[in-house]
Amino acid sequence: MKKLFFVGALRGALGAMTRNERRLGRYLRDGDGHPTDVKSLAEKIKKDFDAKFDKVKEIAEDAVGKAKTGEDLTKAAKELADEAITGMNEVKHRLDDMEQKLDRQKGDGDKAPTSIGSQFVADERVKAFLSGEGKRGKVDFTTKANLTSATTGAGGLGDAVNQTRLPGIIAPPDRRMTVRDLITPGRMDGNTLEYVKETGFTNNAAPVAEGAAKPQSDITFDLVSTTAKVIAHYAKASRQIMDDVSQLESYINGRLNYGLAYREELQILNGDGTGQNLLGIIPQATAYSAPVTIAGATSIDNVRLAMLQAALAEYPASGTVMHPIDWTVIELTKDAAGGYIFANPAQLTGPVLWGNPVVATQAIAQDKFLTGAFKLGAQYFDRWLARIEIATENEDDFIKNMITILNEERGALAVYRPEAFIYGDFGRIA
Repeated sequence: MKKLFFVGALRGALGAMTRNERRLGRYLRDGDGHPTDVKSLAEKIKKDFDAKFDKVKEIAEDAVGKAKTGEDLTKAAKELADEAITGMNEVKHRLDDMEQKLDRQKGDGDKAPTSIGSQFVADERVKAFLSGEGKRGKVDFTTKANLTSATTGAGGLGDAVNQTRLPGIIAPPDRRMTVRDLITPGRMDGNTLEYVKETGFTNNAAPVAEGAAKPQSDITFDLVSTTAKVIAHYAKASRQIMDDVSQLESYINGRLNYGLAYREELQILNGDGTGQNLLGIIPQATAYSAPVTIAGATSIDNVRLAMLQAALAEYPASGTVMHPIDWTVIELTKDAAGGYIFANPAQLTGPVLWGNPVVATQAIAQDKFLTGAFKLGAQYFDRWLARIEIATENEDDFIKNMITILNEERGALAVYRPEAFIYGDFGRIA
């Protein structure tokens, strides 16, 4: 059994060296089969290769012949075969090094990373050992390759590094939707919302003498009609990804609902009433005009004077809306001694000004403010509450395993008393 194994090893060595000869031959000839102009190292390796190939071939043929007749190999023959196989491995390393050098010579001239095998055959101590007669003993070799996280190159170990995948999906931050919390909620039936609004009142009430005619007061009304508007959007996803990623459906639903609320808040504040837009509070609000003049009025003073303007219209303010930058300016207001007027930073209070809540949102432009009686002045009516619908009814979606996720709501905004809202600017931006 050992004899057959040994013969097989020799045959494998002979086959390997034959393949290496063909590989070397490809590099020593160009595309037309003519010899190429290579370095002297190529000639030296070829000669060394031919000598070792002939030697291994002779040993292999002798071993195969003896194996067929059942004759045992001598100890010297075995040692000679071992030495031939060792020589084959040495030539293979040198051949690998030459292939790399020739590849760089045939390429665009870029310097490729030096492999550990190339460094081994180029080491002077290794060369001295290989040039010896007996080729026995050992030689120490220290690699110069830098082990890195790259996935290519001599020292690249990137493919061996395990990747860490955190669970879930990291979503961008959401804006807090708080404007709707300031106004009165409601529900409606049908598409049209109608309400009667008083538009004028001439109050002629007065003391009347006995037997005298009573004065007449005039009250005028107007029928206001508006329709429910649809705010909607949708997303598409494949059935496969929805099944394979367990949290994806809830994530998409959450993001779609957020997008709906984001647009709704902008419409409640700024909608211009054209097309399918709501007519928002700001386009209908009363312009700010300070009832009294305050020398060197600050932003805090401006808000208080706007609240006074609403109160003089008999609508005491219940809240204020402003941009986060403007709210920060108010919080950082200091007195002449450098102390904070609004609050102690160590015990910062909530967003409250003059006893009313402050909604700091980017839904309103910077340097602007809106204050007034939100509960009395406006109401938002839901016709459809925000809802999610999933369907594959579209023929194209059905045959492509696509899912349409629809998110929509329908509602109407009623601004009963425009004079209840005061809209102005702080005057810091020209």
